[in-house]
Amino acid sequence: MRIDIVTLFPEMFPGPLGESIIGRAAARDLVRINAVDLRKYADDARGTVDDKPYGGGPGMLMKVEPLVRAVEDLREDHSVVILTSPRGERFTQAAAGELARMEHLIVVAGHYEGVDERAIELVVDREYSLGDFVLTSGNLAAMVMADAVVRLLPGVLGSDESSVDESHSSGLLEYPQYTRPPEFRGKRVPEILLSGDHGRVDAWRRAQSERLTRERRPDLWEIYLKTMEAGSNEHTRQDS
Repeated sequence: MRIDIVTLFPEMFPGPLGESIIGRAAARDLVRINAVDLRKYADDARGTVDDKPYGGGPGMLMKVEPLVRAVEDLREDHSVVILTSPRGERFTQAAAGELARMEHLIVVAGHYEGVDERAIELVVDREYSLGDFVLTSGNLAAMVMADAVVRLLPGVLGSDESSVDESHSSGLLEYPQYTRPPEFRGKRVPEILLSGDHGRVDAWRRAQSERLTRERRPDLWEIYLKTMEAGSNEHTRQDS
């Protein structure tokens, strides 16, 4: 996979993406992550990529010409162009999994008060937001999205099951985890995890995931219940 991140601050990269699991994946050529300086596509020697919005209002907007020029220079037939934006669709584990199946991602890190709408209409395929809050720029969001996608690529994690058991992969939050020692300051590891009975361990983990999701993320719990109900109905129709 190749990920091109179009940014006003290429010096911020690779940053965290050059370390740990993602850094090792890049070193093994499982992914190429490139920071592309948007100012190189400006019309003037100063590298101007912003201007005042028509109709007035606070702040500046990213200009249409440099952004379209940059994306069209990078884009190939199989590319998917993403804009980090507070108004975008919520970025989820499911979205990360879908993007991990792509060959080439172009991530435009938004900045200023936003982007000229014409650039979005002309070259952006998807807009994603990390949540209901606003960041100074889209660079951190671009890093987060790239991290979430790359770790799902084949061969990146140590075990194929590593990403399967994580929070959100099954629609549920991850169950509690424990390691040695078996007791610390009066807190003991649940006996069932020490039993060696894998069937009981799996059932306990499932029950804990459901409990945590129900208590902490009722929104996810409702979606999970609807998904389970739909799956049950589909199975019933196939048997009839």
